[in-house]
This record gives sequence, structure tokens and C-alpha cells, in this order.
Amino acid sequence: MDYFLCVIGMVFVIEAVPYMLFPIQVKALARRVENIPVATLQIIGLASALTGLVLLYFGRHGGG
Repeated sequence: MDYFLCVIGMVFVIEAVPYMLFPIQVKALARRVENIPVATLQIIGLASALTGLVLLYFGRHGGG
């Protein structure tokens, strides 16, 4: 459970960086997201989740 909480904490830190460094660009990106089709957003989400799973696999199994 400690490891899980550390991972969640790091996710929060990494997610906060763009908001701290580039707040104006983040707001502009949020406005543009409204115009992206739902199917495209779903594909991006799926690709991101699969990438995360692959990284977790290699991270846990040492890449080989």
C-alpha cells in the first residue's frame, strides 16, 4: 500500500507541473479539447492507458 500511495503522489506532482509552469497554455488546450471528437479522445485515452501498462510491465519485470 505504501508503494501505491507513493505512485499516486508522484502522479499528482507530475500532473501539477504544466499548471504551475504554463497556466495560459493549459487553458488554451482545454478550450481546444472541446472541438476534438469523442472517438478521438477515447482512442487517445486507450493509447495512454496501454502505454502506461507497457511501462509498468517493463518497470516491474526489468525489461526482460
